[in-house]
Amino acid sequence: MLLLRSEAPTFSLPGIRFTTLSSPTRGSRENAVWEVTVEPGVAGSPHRLTREETFVALEGCAFAEVDGQHHELAAGSALVVAAGQTLALSNTGTLPFRALAVFPVGGQAVIEDRPAFTPPWAA
Repeated sequence: MLLLRSEAPTFSLPGIRFTTLSSPTRGSRENAVWEVTVEPGVAGSPHRLTREETFVALEGCAFAEVDGQHHELAAGSALVVAAGQTLALSNTGTLPFRALAVFPVGGQAVIEDRPAFTPPWAA
């Protein structure tokens, strides 16, 4: 199955864009994959995931805080966030940060003590 980026839905939060490349609504059964772009100056919101998530940095730099540990992501690096860990992804640089994210179908996000939900870019 060929999925075209030109037909991919894009979802936006303040300073962050998610472009769904594959997901159950686009026909995938195992993994959702999206491109995330974080604009300069955006501080990430801490959240947990119910399944492992992998980020592959494509352009720019970002800082990921995972369970209190700080990691710098630059083009060519990858970050694996285990299920249950708390993640906040921020861009303190001057250029946009762009990465691919891979998340198993059925995985959900949890913000604070709210109920788990499936992000629309992973649905």
